Amino acid sequence: MSSLFRSLPSVDACLHRLEETFPSASHAVLLESCRAVLDELRDDIRAGLVADASALSLEAVTPRLCAAVEKRERPRFRRVINGAGVVVHTNLGRSVLAKEAREAVNIAASGYSNLEFNLKTGERGSRISLVEELLISLTGAEAALVVNNNAAAVLLMLDTLCKGGEVILSRGQLVEIGGSFRIPDVMERSGATLREVGTTNRTHLADYENALSENTRAVLWVHPSNYRIIGFHSSVPPAELANFAHSRGLPLLEDLGSGSLLDFSAWGLHDEPTVPEVLKAGTDVVTFSGDKVLGGPQAGIIVGKKEYVDRMKRNQLLRALRCDKLTLSALEATLRLYRDRETALRSVPTVRRMTMSAGELQRRAEHLRDMLNEHLAGLAECSLKADFSRVGGGAFPEQGMPTTLVCIRPAHSSAVQLKKHLLSTDPPLVGRLEDPYFQLDPRTMEEEEYADTARVLLQALREPS
Repeated sequence: MSSLFRSLPSVDACLHRLEETFPSASHAVLLESCRAVLDELRDDIRAGLVADASALSLEAVTPRLCAAVEKRERPRFRRVINGAGVVVHTNLGRSVLAKEAREAVNIAASGYSNLEFNLKTGERGSRISLVEELLISLTGAEAALVVNNNAAAVLLMLDTLCKGGEVILSRGQLVEIGGSFRIPDVMERSGATLREVGTTNRTHLADYENALSENTRAVLWVHPSNYRIIGFHSSVPPAELANFAHSRGLPLLEDLGSGSLLDFSAWGLHDEPTVPEVLKAGTDVVTFSGDKVLGGPQAGIIVGKKEYVDRMKRNQLLRALRCDKLTLSALEATLRLYRDRETALRSVPTVRRMTMSAGELQRRAEHLRDMLNEHLAGLAECSLKADFSRVGGGAFPEQGMPTTLVCIRPAHSSAVQLKKHLLSTDPPLVGRLEDPYFQLDPRTMEEEEYADTARVLLQALREPS
């Protein structure tokens, strides 16, 4: 063992080799890589994994050294090919921005802008005004406000309108969404007190009536974005609840969650009210996400009655929750696409993927299967299977969208091993696992990504198991 340790190349020798190979890399990265690889080799020797000194020569360890540098030089934030068929995939960054939104971000990031500068007066302006007019036009609201996500929107709304008082909410709407975001906890942070009414599956108007007190500040409706109660259940419709609240001099507030500006029922997706519909039904303030079904950047959007939104604009908490110029530029560009329905259906990637026809998905799947069968001959067999995609992001739960999957069966390894190998390719490829198949859904893949898909699959299938 001691002779094997002596066979290891020196740090200086390794460093010199890497400096020749990576002339633009920093000295610190190269040195860290050398030390890390040499430490790993020492561990391999102790574990009895190395028995031949020739495997420890500088020439033999150079590929390992280079791989270590490449790993350290690779950005942590990376592009991923999404073959899972979840359109708004929270773990993969949710919605993909439209080309127009990406271009707007590039403009905002590349130079100075009128973020808080009024180009008409030459004086200080408001960043909120950059998107407020569009939101008012698209939703029918009297006023609008944007913060950094929907949790922040709910917090600001409750802190402004309900702090120190009670908010009435049905027990069937005490939801928790991804990341342990719980409505009761947000209400507590806002300084409002939750007054639960009804039962998990049934809440009646009389329950709201009986909960009223001199401390009641508002009635809250939370849309159950990520679950459904099926069977014996009932709730008070928002329009009826709005009439009740207004007759008592109270506002009706709604956390819509994954708010949409379009009705997707023509594509088989039901039970998700649009923002304009909610406002028309009488809700006074609505909050929803910008990066879910809307298909824009992460943002919390607040629309509703001017008297309430204006109070939120004066809340000092707003400064801690506001959006930056990149978010606002992307959101404005996305909202502009919604001024024409057909443009939104065609140009917003999230919307386009949600409304893609079964025939188009079949064609795309066949194209991908044929390409993979050609590239992966002898390494895997590819076939097709009818299945369903998901919207994701808490929207349209339990509602699948028909699709055609490409099913890959490795010849010399398992689907589980293939899935693991694909996490370390460049770019990583994420799909579904239904042993013995690794499956790809073309709904969430662009055809321009097929070449990269074939390349990384070939690389992963050639790796040792």
